[in-house]
Amino acid sequence: MDISTLMGFDSQFLHNLHHILAATDDTTTNNKSSNAGPTGAYVRDARAMAATPADVKEYPNSYVFIVDMPGLKSGDIKVQVEEDNVLVISGERKREHDQEEKEGVKYVRMERRIGKFMRKFALPENADMEKISAICQDGVLTVTVEKLPPPEPKKSKTIQVQVA
Repeated sequence: MDISTLMGFDSQFLHNLHHILAATDDTTTNNKSSNAGPTGAYVRDARAMAATPADVKEYPNSYVFIVDMPGLKSGDIKVQVEEDNVLVISGERKREHDQEEKEGVKYVRMERRIGKFMRKFALPENADMEKISAICQDGVLTVTVEKLPPPEPKKSKTIQVQVA
């Protein structure tokens, strides 16, 4: 009697479990495989986006994006506009490497998130790509995107009809 029978698992269950684990292995090691699963880069970016909450406000003349960034310096934060009017806020929070580690001090508990973070926002057509500002104060990043002025209504033109 083999172990799968003792544990009460049927062979189909074990086959499916093996297939799932093999697919997970392929995505974590970035190997190209015939599996249609997500790539390691996609999974990493998805985790970074899910771990970065943001508030978005619309004012009469602007859009404001508010993201908590405690403990980060302005050099650790990158604000970009990609093609197709996509606002990207990204960066990396690194663990502090200081003199204490060299002196034998070690972490007992580490709860603050470290690693890369990223958020992408599709900007509306009336966002002015030339008027974007970003300020980080007291651990809160505020990105302001001004709105374009509304288009002026086109005046109707009267064309005089000539009699032939």
